[in-house]
Amino acid sequence: MIICKTDRELDIMREAGKIVALTHQELKKHIQPGVTTQQLNDIADKKIREHGAVPSFKGYGGFSGSICASVNEELVHGIPGDRKLHDGDIISIDIGAYYNGYHGDSAWTYPVGTISAEDQRLLDVTEASLFKGLKEAVPKERLSNISHAVQTYVEPNGFSIVREYVGHGVGQDLHEDPQIPHFGPPGKGPRLKPGMVLAVEPMVNAGERYVHTLSDNWTVVTTDGKNCAHFEHTIAITNTGYEILTKA
Repeated sequence: MIICKTDRELDIMREAGKIVALTHQELKKHIQPGVTTQQLNDIADKKIREHGAVPSFKGYGGFSGSICASVNEELVHGIPGDRKLHDGDIISIDIGAYYNGYHGDSAWTYPVGTISAEDQRLLDVTEASLFKGLKEAVPKERLSNISHAVQTYVEPNGFSIVREYVGHGVGQDLHEDPQIPHFGPPGKGPRLKPGMVLAVEPMVNAGERYVHTLSDNWTVVTTDGKNCAHFEHTIAITNTGYEILTKA
């Protein structure tokens, strides 16, 4: 069941989203060669709690981190630890904040030092595909228009859409209905209505679309070992379009 949020709920979710965005801004200052993913985790945990929220991911399904930190060929759900970042890496940081009973959720992929032109293009295309999808987040239109817009931008640029992981509704639960694939035909699925809150999060591989989970039962990596990127915003459907909630 898709839950449309009230104005009061949306006000709270704006605050949750703002905390997520401020945490991304703080982490961006520290993403550099030599830093460990655990250090980034600790910085994020402190920032989230300073704003009266708690990390959404901490303990979720047994996950040990406060953020997901996924490097290079790691797509999502990377567990923070003693891995040091190196010049030329890319790192996807997924942050959730639980504030006054509601979640905010956003992921971004960042360069570490100087990255290759190929990796920069991967980041640019993936980020652009998110906003191509969001342009279709219009009331009364079908949900899969978002999915189709992402796919038809990514694939002509020579990259692959991961199909095993999808976007989702957000609210009192971190993952709510509906599921939002980032591929497929337009004109399918429920019609968008004001008050719906959605996390749209294209996951894009430089090589083939296939992924698998490592033995830690969390970290998802590309099967061919090539790099990947992940960009996500939580949005609310409005009377005329959409509003990004995960912004400062």
